[in-house]
Amino acid sequence: MTPPAWWSELRIPRALHAGAWWLWALGLAAAASRTTNPLLLALLIAIAAYVVVARRGNEPWSRSFTVFLKLGLLIILIRVVIQVVFTSSHGGTVLFRLPELTLPEWAAGVKIGGAITGEALTLAFYDGLRLAAILACIGAANALADARRLLRSVPGALYEAGVALVVAMTFAPRLIEDASRIRQAHRLRGRQVRGVRAVGRVGMPVLQGSLERSLDLAAAMDSRGFGRAAAVDPRYRRSSGPLVLCGLIGICIGLYGLLDGSAAAVVAPAGIGAGLALATAGLFLGSRGSRRTRYRPDPWRTPEWVVSASGMVAALAFVVAATQAHAGMNMMVVPLLLPGMPLLAAAGALVALAPAWAAPPPRDHAEVPA
Repeated sequence: MTPPAWWSELRIPRALHAGAWWLWALGLAAAASRTTNPLLLALLIAIAAYVVVARRGNEPWSRSFTVFLKLGLLIILIRVVIQVVFTSSHGGTVLFRLPELTLPEWAAGVKIGGAITGEALTLAFYDGLRLAAILACIGAANALADARRLLRSVPGALYEAGVALVVAMTFAPRLIEDASRIRQAHRLRGRQVRGVRAVGRVGMPVLQGSLERSLDLAAAMDSRGFGRAAAVDPRYRRSSGPLVLCGLIGICIGLYGLLDGSAAAVVAPAGIGAGLALATAGLFLGSRGSRRTRYRPDPWRTPEWVVSASGMVAALAFVVAATQAHAGMNMMVVPLLLPGMPLLAAAGALVALAPAWAAPPPRDHAEVPA
């Protein structure tokens, strides 16, 4: 019996659309921003890590997720140290005391040293873990999505801005790729690649390689006609720019209302809806005046819809749980309590595991860029 078409789309190895991976990751990041529950945050990090392991390819940037996890641990450490040095009086469970420095009156409100309480350290850990979870979600998108493919999907009206955005997005993966390559070269030569002295040995070649790569990229883009202005009808140019700008402002206002629990409930849907309508109209008019073409555009099929929808479902579950003040979404540190597990948010997070099976398996070899 011939399998259905949607099943073949799930099983045939191919690169998933980069926009679907970024929508999934941004959904997880939005979910992480709405809670301080360490169990939920750890669950989101574990889901991101599982999907990365299950669906990453053999490209050099696919190994960058570990670096983002280490950076998240550094953020947690910095947040706790700041809390210890510039301590504030949260709770009464004193763990130890540091020498206290008395500041002048103009620095009222700032306290250095003094009693370190368990409540203050717990609050700092929760805040740092939330930032680390958001960073892990962004790292998952960097490990799974090819930024060059994302550039090919940018609408013609935003092509110049998209080039700058994609170049910025590829900075971290390329930096990690260069650092790994240079560390491996030092190991093969029997040199020490740990400690402070290794930073200089690795840092200088990385900067030199980044400069050479930038020059090569600029030469390649110039040879392919990037930066050349096309003859666009002035009517399209005058109407598309303000519409896209107003649309992006509306989307930003809506996202602010979505992520900030204190905003009115109508701000998020009204801002996002109006912003999407204006931006779509502006992109449509701008694309009519653009003469750019695409070679073999990436398809958007059933797996792309499933992957992006799973991230949005996770974000929606966390937003609903936070808006309705479900127990355990925002942890209280006074008094110290063991965290619970909100069922709605946990179920929404588990939906984000779908890409581990719904996304097509990656190809075994790196693709040659078009």
